[in-house]
Amino acid sequence: MFFLESLSYSLKWLFPHRPYIPSSRVIFGKVMADCGVDLYALPKEVRDQLAELDLELSEGDITQKGFEKKRAKLLASYLPNADVTLPDLQLSGGHSGEPTTSPEASGNSTSSASKHHRTHRSGGARDERYRSDIHTEAVQAALAKHKEEKMALPMPTKRRSALVQSPGDACTPPDTSSASEDEGSLRRKAAFSVALAQGLQSPDYWINHSIQSSSTSSSASSTLSHGEPKSQPQPQPAASVLADVLAHMHIENSVSPDVTSSATAQDGGSRMDLPPAVRGMSRGQSRSSMLDTADGKRKGVPVNSRVSTKIQQLLNTLKRPKRPPLSEFFLDDSEEIVEVPQLDPNTPKPEGRQIIPVKGEPLGVVSNWPPALQAALARWGATQAKSPALTVLDITGKPLYTLTYGKLWSRSLKLAYTLLNKLGTKTEPVLQPGDRVALVYPNSDPSMFWVAFYGCLLAEVIPVPIEVPLSKQDAGSQQIGFLLGSCCVSLALTSEVCLKGLPKTQNGEIIQFKGWPRMKWVVTDTKYLTKPSKDWQPHIPTANTDTAYIEYKASKEGTVMGVAVSKISMLTHCQALTQACNYCEGETLVNVLDCKKDMGLWHGVLTSVMNRIHTVTVPYSVMKACPMSWVQRVHIHKARVALVKCRDLHWAMMAHKDQRDTNLSSIRMLIVADGANPWSVSSCDAFLNVFQSHGLKPEVICPCATSPEALTVAIRRPGARGAPLPARAILSMGGLSHGVIRVNTEDKNSALTVQDVGHIMPGALMCIVKPDGSPQLCKTDEIGEIVISSRAGGTMYYGLPGVTKNTFEVIPVNQSGAPLGEVPFTRTGLLGFVGPGSLVFVVGKIEGLLMVSRRRHNADDLVATALAVEPVKTVYRGRIAVFSVTVFYDERIVIVAEQRPDASEEDSFQWMSRVLQAIDSIHQVGLYCLALVPANTLPKTPLGGIHICETKQNFLEGNLHPCNILMCPHTCVTNMPKPRQKQPVDVGPASMLVGNLVAGKRIAQATGRELGMLEDQDLIRKHQFLSDALQSRAQTDPDHILYVLLNAKGVAVCTATSAQLHKRAEKITATLIERGGLNTGDNVVLLYPPGIDLIAAFYGCLYAGVIPVTVRPPHPQNLAATLPTVRMIIDVSKAACILTTQPLMRILRSREAAASVNVKTWPTIIDTDDLPRKRPPQIYKPPTAEMLAYLDFSVSTTGMLTGVKMSHAAVSTLCRSIKLQCELYSSRQIAICLDPYCGLGFVLWCLSSVYSGHQSILIPPLELESSLPLWLSTLSQYKIRDTFCSYSVMELCTKGLGTQTELLKARGVNLSCVRSCVVIAEERPRLTLTQSFSKLFKDVGLSSRAVSTAFGSRVNLAICMQGTAGPDPSTVYVDMKSLRHDRVRLVERGAPQSLPLMESGTILAGVRVIIVNPETRGPLGDSHLGEIWVNSLHSASGYYTIYGEESLQADHFNTKLSFGDPNTLWARTGYLGFIKRTELLDASGDRHDALFVVGSLDETLELRGLRYHPIDIETSVSRAHRSIAESAVFTWTNLLVVVAELSGSEQEALDLVPLVTNVVLEEHHLIVGVVVIVDPGVIPINSRGEKQRMHLRDSFLADQLDPIYVAYNM
Repeated sequence: MFFLESLSYSLKWLFPHRPYIPSSRVIFGKVMADCGVDLYALPKEVRDQLAELDLELSEGDITQKGFEKKRAKLLASYLPNADVTLPDLQLSGGHSGEPTTSPEASGNSTSSASKHHRTHRSGGARDERYRSDIHTEAVQAALAKHKEEKMALPMPTKRRSALVQSPGDACTPPDTSSASEDEGSLRRKAAFSVALAQGLQSPDYWINHSIQSSSTSSSASSTLSHGEPKSQPQPQPAASVLADVLAHMHIENSVSPDVTSSATAQDGGSRMDLPPAVRGMSRGQSRSSMLDTADGKRKGVPVNSRVSTKIQQLLNTLKRPKRPPLSEFFLDDSEEIVEVPQLDPNTPKPEGRQIIPVKGEPLGVVSNWPPALQAALARWGATQAKSPALTVLDITGKPLYTLTYGKLWSRSLKLAYTLLNKLGTKTEPVLQPGDRVALVYPNSDPSMFWVAFYGCLLAEVIPVPIEVPLSKQDAGSQQIGFLLGSCCVSLALTSEVCLKGLPKTQNGEIIQFKGWPRMKWVVTDTKYLTKPSKDWQPHIPTANTDTAYIEYKASKEGTVMGVAVSKISMLTHCQALTQACNYCEGETLVNVLDCKKDMGLWHGVLTSVMNRIHTVTVPYSVMKACPMSWVQRVHIHKARVALVKCRDLHWAMMAHKDQRDTNLSSIRMLIVADGANPWSVSSCDAFLNVFQSHGLKPEVICPCATSPEALTVAIRRPGARGAPLPARAILSMGGLSHGVIRVNTEDKNSALTVQDVGHIMPGALMCIVKPDGSPQLCKTDEIGEIVISSRAGGTMYYGLPGVTKNTFEVIPVNQSGAPLGEVPFTRTGLLGFVGPGSLVFVVGKIEGLLMVSRRRHNADDLVATALAVEPVKTVYRGRIAVFSVTVFYDERIVIVAEQRPDASEEDSFQWMSRVLQAIDSIHQVGLYCLALVPANTLPKTPLGGIHICETKQNFLEGNLHPCNILMCPHTCVTNMPKPRQKQPVDVGPASMLVGNLVAGKRIAQATGRELGMLEDQDLIRKHQFLSDALQSRAQTDPDHILYVLLNAKGVAVCTATSAQLHKRAEKITATLIERGGLNTGDNVVLLYPPGIDLIAAFYGCLYAGVIPVTVRPPHPQNLAATLPTVRMIIDVSKAACILTTQPLMRILRSREAAASVNVKTWPTIIDTDDLPRKRPPQIYKPPTAEMLAYLDFSVSTTGMLTGVKMSHAAVSTLCRSIKLQCELYSSRQIAICLDPYCGLGFVLWCLSSVYSGHQSILIPPLELESSLPLWLSTLSQYKIRDTFCSYSVMELCTKGLGTQTELLKARGVNLSCVRSCVVIAEERPRLTLTQSFSKLFKDVGLSSRAVSTAFGSRVNLAICMQGTAGPDPSTVYVDMKSLRHDRVRLVERGAPQSLPLMESGTILAGVRVIIVNPETRGPLGDSHLGEIWVNSLHSASGYYTIYGEESLQADHFNTKLSFGDPNTLWARTGYLGFIKRTELLDASGDRHDALFVVGSLDETLELRGLRYHPIDIETSVSRAHRSIAESAVFTWTNLLVVVAELSGSEQEALDLVPLVTNVVLEEHHLIVGVVVIVDPGVIPINSRGEKQRMHLRDSFLADQLDPIYVAYNM
C-alpha cells in the first residue's frame, strides 16, 4: 500500500486513551449501594447470579419486570426492607420501568456489561472509550440531566376521533399543574385517589402532580411532566377527599407572565366589559373563578379548565433560557429586515496545515485480466459453462434455480441479437448501438436482470436500470421520468411477470406514468428471444471511453439524474475491487444488496463475472420474510464474501436465537455497504458480539465508502488473524458542527465515535476540499468533502452538461487560490477527513447535511440520537426521516417517524419530548417539528427505505397526515427581529407640525360635500323629527308604499304604505300608554324578527315619547348562547318594557329560557300581534332636536357591549346625508339585505325610507339560508339600481352560488340593472371577497364598478358611503412591515409583503375626517397611519352607560386636537387609517381625498412592540392549506393563539399545525403559541359578518370549543 510520507501535522491526538467509563455493572453496584446493600459484601455466588441476570437483561433475554422480580428474590435476605425498585436509569438499550423484550432493544445497543462478560471471546478487546453504544449512554445521561429541571410539557389535546386508537386510550389520567415555579413546594407522594389508581392501566402516567395554595387545577386531559420521579400509587384514606378538593379549586389571582417582553395590548378603556353572562358563565359563579389577564384586567373567564393549565405549563417551558441566547440577529426596519451577523469568538477554527493529496496503491497489472467485461463473460461462457454464476432464492429463502455461466452467455447473446435485429426492419432498426434502454426488473428477479444487462452490453446499447413503478403515484416516478427524458430513453426491457404487474388502462395498455416519455415495452423472457444466426457474432471492442451503463442517483431535492459510467471505468473499477478485496476465481459471494445499482451491481454483477464468482442473491422480499436467510446462505455455501447493509446485520441479530448451529468461519470479508454512516459502528459491534461465538472473526468486518459519482471511494482490507483492530476516533459533535476535528474531552454526551472505512482504492488520488464555495483544500484538522481522481469513477451526469462540470471536473485549489494541477477530481458527496496511516474517516454525507444558524448537523447523527431514546415501544427503528425546511431566513430541522399501532398517546408524547431534550443536549440544536405518522404511511423507496424528498414535499404541502405532532418554534427560532421599543411621547407639537410641513406633507384631512342650502329650508324643518316626517307622509301621500317584506320564496308577505305604517304606530303608542305605565324618556326594548313590525314599533315608541332600543331576538335553537346577551342589554339599558311578538313572548317565559336567565324578573312584556283599534290621545313632540331619539346597542368584535345615544338632530342629519349621497327620492326603489338591529343597517331598514320617501324592499338575511338566490333574483326581478348588504350575505352568495352562474342565467337572473351594491360594515374593506363577488357574477351582468363599501363606527354610524356622483373607489398597496410600525409605505402591486387596501367609500356630506396620532393627539400628514377622528352633526351624543363615566364621554365624543385647530370638537372612531390625495376628481372638480381604513385599534394585537391586525394574520393562515375554511387569531398572556376551521377530513387536522406556524413566522415574524383546529362554523360571527374573536377566546379558555386538536408550540 502506497501513501504519502507521514503528515507533519499528525492527527494522533484524535485517538487518545481515555479514562475508564463505568459499565452498567458498575452503575448497578452503585444502585445496590443506594438500596443500602454493599455489593462486595454479598456472597460470590449471589454476585455471579446478579451479574448473569444483568447480562440476560442487557441481551433482551428477560423483561425488566422479570429482572426486578428475580433480583428482589436474590437480595430479599440482604436488604433492610424487602421492597427494592431501581431508580430510573438505563441498563441496556431500554428505558427503565419499561420492558425491553423486543429484539430491537437489544440490537439497538449492546450493553457494556455484556461486553465485559464476553471479553474472553473477543479477538481484540477495545478500550471502553471506543464502545459503539457510548451514544445510547450519552442520550440517557442527557435525559437524566433534564429530569432535574422538573418541567411539565403541555400535551396536545386531541378529540377521540382524531386519535390513533390504542389500548392506552381507554382511560385519561388527570392533568398536572405547573402554575407555580416554587420547586420546594409540596410534592405529592400518592396518586389522586384509590378509584383512579384502580382504573388506570399504568399509574406511571401521573407524574408531578403539585398541590399549591395559590394555583391548582384539575382536568380531564393528560399531561406528562417528563423527567419527574414516577410515584407509585399507594392507597390512603384521604386520597378520594383530596381529589374532590382539587376538582373544585380554581386558579386565582394568577397574573400570567409576559413571555415576549412586549408592551401589553392597548386597552380601549372606553368600552364596557361584558358581564359574566355573555362570557358563557352562569351568573352565580364567584369572582374568584375569573382570570386576571396579562394587562391586569379581570376577564370573566372560568379557568378551572385544562386549557388554562396547559397554557401555564407552556409559559413555564418558555421561561427556560434559549439556546443560543437571543442575539439581536435581525433589525426589523420599515424598509427591509437586516441581518446582523454576530460570530461567536469561541467558535473552534482549524489550526492544522494544508492537507496533502493521498495516493492509493498502484493498480496492479495482471496478465489474465480481460480487455473488456463482455470478453470475460464470453471466456467463462465457453470454458466454464457448467460453473454456477448466480443462485436465486424463492420467497422462503430456499434456492429456486442456479444460472450457470454457459446459460448466462447464451441468453445474453440471444437478447443482444434480438435487440439489434428483431425489433424493427433491416432498413429501420429500432435500436442503434449507443442508444439508451431502460431495464425494469424487480429486485426479486436478478437472473432476468443479469441477462438483460449483459445482453445490452453485448448489443452495445446503454442499459439504464430503474425501479419498477408499482402504481401511478409511485414514490419518485415523476423524477424517474426526468431521468428517462434526460437520457432520451424510449424503450424499456422487462420480464413477462413484471409486465403483467404494471398498472394498466381499461383497455389493457400500460398507463402513461406521470412525467415519463412515451415508452415501448419489450419482454426479455427466453421464449420471446431469437437464437442468433451462425454467422452473427457480437462486437466486443477493447474497453474505451464510450458509456457502458447509466446508474440513477436521486439528489437531495429529489431530482433523479443518471451517472454515466464508461466501459474503461467499469473495467478499471472491477480490477480495483478485485485487487482491494483480493477476489479469487470460483469464490462464493452472498449479496443482500440491490443488484441494479451501487455495491450490489459493482460487486454482485460486474466484478463477480470478471472473476467467475458464484453469487447467491438474497432479495429484499426474502429478507423481510426470513431475516436470517443471508446468514444461512453463508453457512450452507461456505461463502467467502458477504455483501450487506447495517439493516441486514440488525435483522440477523434479531432472528439469530432460532439458529444455534450457524457457522460463519468461512467468511474472509463481510463488506458493510453503508459503513460510511458513522452509526454503522454500533451495528457492526453488536453483530460481532452475537456471532463471534458462531465463528465470525473480528478482522473480517470491512466497512466501505461509496458514492454514485466516484463509485467505490475506500474500503477496509481484511486484517490478518490476531492483528490489532483499526483505531476509532472520538470526535466532539460541537467541533463537527463547525467543520473542525476536535477530540472530545469535556462532555462525553456530545461525542461521535467513528470507524475508518479503510484506505482509498488502488490507482486513485484523494483530497479533502471545502464543501461549499470554491474547492479549496482543507486543513488537516478540518472536515471537508472527499474528492477523488481515478479512472474507475463515473464520467458525467448523462444529458446534463451544466451540473456535470460542478461535480466531475473539479480542480482543487490551495489557500492562495492556485490550482493543484490539471487533473480533474470528482466530488463524492461524502464529508470526512484523513486519519493517521492515511485511513479514511467519513462523518456524513452532503445530502444529509443540515445547515442551521451556520452550523452543520448530520441527519444520520440526529436519527441515531432519536433511536437511542428507547424507541422500541413507540416508533419503527428504520422508518425515520430527518430533513430541513427553510422557514424565516434559516434551515429548521424536522423529524418524521412512523408510530407503532400499539403505542399509546402518552408513550408517543413522552418519546417525542425526550427526543427533543436529547437532541438539544447532545447536538446543541433545537428541533422545529417532530411528527409521528401512522405505520406504513411514509413514502418508501423501492427497497423499503424512506423517500426523504417526498416526505418533505408531503410535509410542506400538508399531505403527511401525522397522528402526533410537536412543534418547537420557540426553542429553535432564535433569529427573530429585535422587539420595537416605543419612543416616549415628548416631542413638542410645534416641531411635529413644522416637521410635517417642511417635508412637504399636507395635514391628512378630508371633507364630504356641503349639506348646505340644497333643499327647501321648510322641508328640513318638517323632517327635523322622524315622527313628524311619517305623519306628514301619511297625510300628503297616504298610499305610497314605503316597505315591501319578502319571504324565502321571494313573495311579498307584507307591505306598508305611509298611512298603514302611521296607523300601526298609533295603535302601538296607545297600547304603550295604556299598558306600559311609562314615563316620557323611559327605555323600551323592541324584540322582533327582521320585518315591518319592528319599524312600526319603533315609530310607536317615538309617538309615545319613549326611547326605543332594538335588540336581536334570541335564537330558539340556541337559547343558552343568545338569551344572556338579550338579558344583558335589557339590564344595562334599564328597559321599562319589552315590545315583542307572541311566539317570542312564549320563548322568553319558557322553561328552556329559565335554564339560562332568571325569567321572573323580566320587565313588562307586551305582545303587539293583536292590538285594539285605538288612537293615542296625542302624539309626543320633543321640545328640542337634541333630545334622545333611540339607543343603538351593539357587541363589538372585541366582545364589548356598547350603547350609543342618537339624538333627533343626528338622526335627521344622517338620513339627509344618505339621501344626498345615494340620490334617494320617492320614485326610487332600493333592496336591503341587512340585519336591522344596530348601526347603519338599522338606519337603512327603519329610518331612511320614512325620511326620503323611497321604497325599501326588505330581505331578511336569515331567509337566504333556505333560499340562496333570493337576494340576487330580487335585484333582477324588481330591476333594482341600488342595494345594500353585509359581508356575510356577500360571502354566502359567493360560496353558495359562485359555481351556479349558468343556472342563474337560465332562470333569467340579470344584474345589469344594478348601479351600486354597497357593503355596510365597521371594518377594513374585504377586497378579496368583493373582487370575487364581482368576478363570479360578471356572467349574470353585474358591472365590475358596482360593488363598493361603506364605513361607520360606534361614535358615528356612517362616515363613508360610495355615492352615485363620486369617483370609483381606489386601491393602494401598502407594505405590511411598515404598518406594524404604525407607518404607511406605498409599494407596487405584487411587491413582497404588500397588502392591498380599498378605499372605504366617499366621505358623506357634512362629515369632516382627520388622521391623528392616538398618543400625542396631534394631526398627521398625508399617507400617515393614525386614528380616524370625525366631526359631523350626525355623530352620536355619547355612550349610554349605567356607570356614568364622563371621562369616556369627553375622551371619545368631545375631544380636541393637542395643536392645529384647538376649537373643533371631534369624535374618536377607534379605527386606524390614512388619507391619500388621489389624481381622481370629485363632483366639485377638486382632487379626491380617499380614506383607507386599516383596522380597529381595540382589535390590534401588540406583540414584540409592534402592532398587528388580526385580519392580516388570518388571511395568511387561510392561504396555508386548502382545507382551512376560516381562521381567527387572538392573544392570551402574549401568546398568539390561532384557531383554524378544518373543512377537510379529520386526518388532515395535524397537517395544518406546521403550515400555520410556518406561514405566520414567514409573513409576520411571529411565533404561534397555540394552534387550535376546530370544525367548520365554530368561529363565532356576528350579523355583520365580523368575527367575534373575544367570544372565541373565552370559549377556548373555558374549554367549550370541542376542538379536533390543540397543539401547544414549545
